[in-house]
Amino acid sequence: MSKLLTTIRDLQRRKAREKRGATLAEGVRLVEEALAAAVPIVGAAVGPALEATDRGRALKAALGKAGVALEEVDDKTLGELADTEHPQGLVAVVEPRAWTFTDFTRHQAPGTTLLVLDGVQDPGNVGTILRSALALGAAGVVALPGTAELHNPKVLRGSMGAAFKLPNFHATDAELLAWIGPAKATLWTTAMDGTDIRQAHWPTGPLALLLGNEGAGVRAELAARAKTTIAVPIAAGAESLNVAAAAAILLWESSRAG
Repeated sequence: MSKLLTTIRDLQRRKAREKRGATLAEGVRLVEEALAAAVPIVGAAVGPALEATDRGRALKAALGKAGVALEEVDDKTLGELADTEHPQGLVAVVEPRAWTFTDFTRHQAPGTTLLVLDGVQDPGNVGTILRSALALGAAGVVALPGTAELHNPKVLRGSMGAAFKLPNFHATDAELLAWIGPAKATLWTTAMDGTDIRQAHWPTGPLALLLGNEGAGVRAELAARAKTTIAVPIAAGAESLNVAAAAAILLWESSRAG
């Protein structure tokens, strides 16, 4: 087996992704987004399906022009390398940018909202949150312990390429709290019994907004550090909102209030 294919198989494991600083991008759209965002693409396994469309052929040519190592494989091999049932003839090894609080502070604008995910475990939800965060003007996304790995291929697919463009990174509670003071940011949290977002007095400066685990919510010790608790009002009889849906509503209201 070639070095590239061995690497792809290895990157199916989280430990390998963390060690290598790389992950897998499947499908035409996601690899197009990586290329457009100037994310380094180490190499790609390509199958016959990539040649089936004009878009696929154009992407293959663009990858070749960019100097990306391409390895032709058959459908069976590609299926074994891919995480999805229909990888569109392409599995690429990419090296997403390693964002930090320093990057976020450097690019931050007054009034922007940083989403902080506390134990949001579902990769699909995390990916959707990243997508909404980019679309609705968030400053970035920070993943606290217990949150799905941001470089998980499922998260990348769910983000539809937003993970390549928007600052997003893992941090500890201590790192988050140490950043808040010097950044002059306000920490808010979310809970079902919080203040209705329509009545909340949104801060004019940087806001770090905590979103919690799909079932348990934000950890009590972290919520206790927040200045305000807010909630999205829902109809009587409804149990709760999906965390990704709540994130989109909160970001929209934040941008409107600003």
